Amino acid sequence: MTVLLTQNLTATDAATPAAAATHRPTEGSVHSWDLSTGVDGPGTRFVTFLSGCPLTCLYCHNPDTWRMRDGKRTSADAIVAEAAKYTRFIEAAGGGATISGGEPLLQPVFAGELLHRFKHELGLHTALDTSGFLGVRATDALLRDVDLVLLDIKSWDRDTYQKVTGRPLRPTLDFAHRLAALGKNVWVRFVLVPGLTDDPANIEGVASFAGSLGNVSRVDVLPFHKLGEAKWEALGKDFTLRDTPSPSPEQIAAARSVFEAHGLTAV
Repeated sequence: MTVLLTQNLTATDAATPAAAATHRPTEGSVHSWDLSTGVDGPGTRFVTFLSGCPLTCLYCHNPDTWRMRDGKRTSADAIVAEAAKYTRFIEAAGGGATISGGEPLLQPVFAGELLHRFKHELGLHTALDTSGFLGVRATDALLRDVDLVLLDIKSWDRDTYQKVTGRPLRPTLDFAHRLAALGKNVWVRFVLVPGLTDDPANIEGVASFAGSLGNVSRVDVLPFHKLGEAKWEALGKDFTLRDTPSPSPEQIAAARSVFEAHGLTAV
């Protein structure tokens, strides 16, 4: 049942963390939502893509999510109501709900509201897909409503990370350590880009770090692709990796073997 929130609610009356923080119905900037089976967490997922991201990854396949103002202002009520239509199907498929982006922690109150309601109102397994760059914005209350964190570690080499994302690596590593201290289940995601992130020392660095945390249950080695190139062109942006090939099956297998050597399950 949907709970109506009004300006008169106090923190002690509020049904959700966001109501306590805002004292009003919660809204956020949403790019889109979709039903997905694959890399958005286990099983079939209701995935909400929030708008806005502080990173500008060279291989981003959704550059249209970078600016929050380009999203549609949407209420949490509307998103939860949409997800509720698919709960039986999602549960039968062993899935759940994932908050993605963009970077969902750019809108931590809205993301926290959705996670809380997906988990407690709809009874769904919840996942947070994040670069970790804004991990300091994730409160402990928000993380309590997260069953799985999909953490993108885009490079171990600091210069390469800066080149790929336009941001420093350290905040992501700090967030990873915090998740480990909380015992939060993590899937690490690493995009393998020939000539950019495929240096053996770089892969070894990510693998060694992930293996040291003790809470990483899976690593997704994601092959670089150019499916987002048309979006870059439509937005008038220069897709600098247009001549970069996708990694070969042998390169992907070799990268996975590095993670497996550190006791990790790599797919």
